[in-house]
Amino acid sequence: MDQPTNADQQSSIPAGWVGGFSQNPPDQPYPEPDLLSSLKFQDNLDNISKINRMLRARWPEFSWEVKNGDSSTRMYQMFAPDISRLGYDNYGQVWSIICPQQGVYFPSAGVTMNIEVTVTGNRGWIDEMAPKNELFAADIKVKPTIWFSSDDTEGFLWRQLLKLNNLWSEQLPLSKAQGVRITTTGENGQDDFVRVTMGTYPQWPFPARADHTSDYAWAVAHLAVIIGGIVPSSDLKVHEFNTKVMELFNLGSGNLLQENTSLIWNLWAGSPELVDQQEWQNHATYWRNSIDVNHQPAEGAGTAITDINGNLFIPDQVALDLKIAEFGAWIAYQLL
Repeated sequence: MDQPTNADQQSSIPAGWVGGFSQNPPDQPYPEPDLLSSLKFQDNLDNISKINRMLRARWPEFSWEVKNGDSSTRMYQMFAPDISRLGYDNYGQVWSIICPQQGVYFPSAGVTMNIEVTVTGNRGWIDEMAPKNELFAADIKVKPTIWFSSDDTEGFLWRQLLKLNNLWSEQLPLSKAQGVRITTTGENGQDDFVRVTMGTYPQWPFPARADHTSDYAWAVAHLAVIIGGIVPSSDLKVHEFNTKVMELFNLGSGNLLQENTSLIWNLWAGSPELVDQQEWQNHATYWRNSIDVNHQPAEGAGTAITDINGNLFIPDQVALDLKIAEFGAWIAYQLL
C-alpha cells in the first residue's frame, strides 16, 4: 500500500486542533527539534488534565545485537501493541508519553519476567498539519524496568520469592513499583535523555514484517538508547538478587538489556484521536503497575524474538535451566 498523502493525513485529524505550539509556544522561545532544551521535562501522570489528543503507538518494533558489535546476531521483536501513547493538547504541547512493555515467560520456573521501557520524564511538541517527516519532536528520559510475576501463585519458585520478599521488607522486584531499574544514555553515550525522531531508524534495516505502512500507520518515529548498569540498591543483598535477575533475563531474552547494548526501536502510530481523560488515567495507571494478563497484555501479544530472516531466537536451554536452578538454590540459602 502507498504511503498516505498529506490530504489523507489532514482528513484524519479530528475536530478541535488549534496548533501553533511548535512555532510559538506560550512563554517559551521556540522549539525546533534540536532546541527542546527550552522545554521542561514533565512527569507522565502530572498533567493528564491538559491532554486533549493522542497518538497510539500501535506497533513498537525493537532491535538489538545478542553479541555487541556482531551484526550477524541482530534480533528483532515487536513488544506488546497498543500500550504506548503520545498525549498532547490542542496547541501541540506534549504532556505524556507512555512506552512499551513485554513479558518473557520461563516455563520451567512458572514465572514471567516483565520489561517496560519506563518513561521518567518527557518534553516535546506535535503539529498534526505538518509533513510526515516534521510531525513531532520529543525527548524522553527512560529507565528500563524488570520485575517478576506469576500465573501460578502456588508455584514453588514464586512461593520462595514471596517468602524472601517478606523477609527482606518487600524490596524484591515482584511488582513494577519495586522493579529492577536500568540506566540508559542517548545514542551518543552522554545525554541522560533519548530523542524521539521522525522516520524509521536509518542505520539498521528492519525486516518487511516490521513495516506497518499497510496496517494504516499514520506516522513512524524511532528511538535509540545505550543500555547501562543496574540502578544500585542501598541493600547489598537486594542488589545481588537484582544482578542475578538481570543475568537470568538476558539469557532468556537474547541479551536485550546487557550493558553497552544499543537498543533501537521504531514506533508506528495510528492517526490522532480525541482523549477521554478518565480513560487515559485508567490506561496509564494500569500499565504503570503491570503487564500481567497470562503473560500478555489485554490489547494483544507482541512477537517472538527472531533474526532478520524470521528464524526464532532459541536460548541455550541447558544454560538457562542451570541458571534457574542456581538462582533457586541461592534463594533457598537466603531463607535458611
